[in-house]
Amino acid sequence: MNEATWLWDHRRGPADMLHDTAPPSESRPTAWLLEVEEPSLVMGSAQTAAAVDRARAAAVGVRVVRRHSGGGAVLLVPGEHVWIDVWVPAGCRWWDTDVIRAADWLGDVWVDALGAVGMPDLTVHRGGLVRTRWSSTVCFVGLGPGEVSSGGRKLVGVSQRRTRDWARFQCLVHRRWDADAVSALLADPEARAAHHEWESVVAVVGDRDIGSAFAAALRDA
Repeated sequence: MNEATWLWDHRRGPADMLHDTAPPSESRPTAWLLEVEEPSLVMGSAQTAAAVDRARAAAVGVRVVRRHSGGGAVLLVPGEHVWIDVWVPAGCRWWDTDVIRAADWLGDVWVDALGAVGMPDLTVHRGGLVRTRWSSTVCFVGLGPGEVSSGGRKLVGVSQRRTRDWARFQCLVHRRWDADAVSALLADPEARAAHHEWESVVAVVGDRDIGSAFAAALRDA
């Protein structure tokens, strides 16, 4: 297997189409910078349809879609996040069948990339899922394997989808974080009232050039 060069691509489209994209045709490590066309609330695979106020979402122009990986809901707004998916084929040097440690190396890549653009006090979470009261409702208020924090606030979210042939790591960093916008789309009144608890647990990268920094760090992995 040729691992000398990562394949890199930039794709744009609806959030559900980007989530459902098939694995790369070449058996080489691959990374995609993904850009959504419209605001979308992406629900985790275990969340029920009743978790979202669909009438409210429609009224404010937010599509509701579902991903095949776990965790809570993520609000994707064009220009307000950086979404990068990393595909690792079975048998390559970055492949690990242990889902707890499989993303540790990727967290280290993110630390290199974010450190290069001036993000401070970066830490990779190594170990199992750290749950909070609302982590199954909103993705960024929990902490999972390989995820990165800055100054104690979650900065990089990572979810995994796996087959015997590929591991797909879906990574997200917020440029801006609006807890109120997320909570307003939820059906549970208690969750909507809890948005003030989420403001202080998420870090953002602002307008830093994260895509280029990540691509450079990945080449050096």
